[in-house]
Amino acid sequence: MTPQLQTQPLPTKQPEKVLYPDSDGQPMSDNTLQFAWIAKLKEGCEALFKDNPTVFVAGDLLWYPVEGDNKTRRAPDAMVVFGRPKGYRGSYQQWLEDNITPQVVFEILSPRNTLSEMALKLQFYSHFGVEEYYLYDPQRNDLTGWQRSETGLIVIESLDGWVSPRLGVRFVFAEPELEVIRPDGKRFLSYVELMEQRDELEQQRDEIEQQRDEIEQQRDRMAAKLKELGIDPTQL
Repeated sequence: MTPQLQTQPLPTKQPEKVLYPDSDGQPMSDNTLQFAWIAKLKEGCEALFKDNPTVFVAGDLLWYPVEGDNKTRRAPDAMVVFGRPKGYRGSYQQWLEDNITPQVVFEILSPRNTLSEMALKLQFYSHFGVEEYYLYDPQRNDLTGWQRSETGLIVIESLDGWVSPRLGVRFVFAEPELEVIRPDGKRFLSYVELMEQRDELEQQRDEIEQQRDEIEQQRDRMAAKLKELGIDPTQL
């Protein structure tokens, strides 16, 4: 009887794990003005929703919309995602985030940006479901915005006084730069402006304390004078 030859199963090739880098090697900003606006918008939106645990705000964070594709990606200067918890992320991998697309994105224009680059960004945001896209040029003090329609992102005709449907903030064209007004009427401020505002409030508190001390001293002097005249100030 001829012995049966036992064949070993061929090893199956394991699919390669797709890596999603946290950095694209590109600088966050090209100049101080661009960086200042990125920080103002990101931190302004962060403060606006600080009490809402299901609003995630990020700046210059890589967004990967398609699982298994690490080439299709963008890093908006600032983005706001409703329906996702706050917290650390190395990148925004949409399939791990209940497949929720960032609803609002901001880009701050720099002299290095090209028309073709910005056109590709608009195409990307339109294709992957962004609801509101705002592009600000701080050197020209010019704001352009797009809002989602049935066919994709379409340009907003007039932005002076425009209120973002998602954020509730109002954009006001002013000089020397754009103003972003919160629903409570307060402006988005830079860190320096916030510190100046805090210092001013502290100075006002100090002045009030000083005035209170002066009134107390005047009351004590008057009470002493009344006692000299034989009058009990507690009976007045």
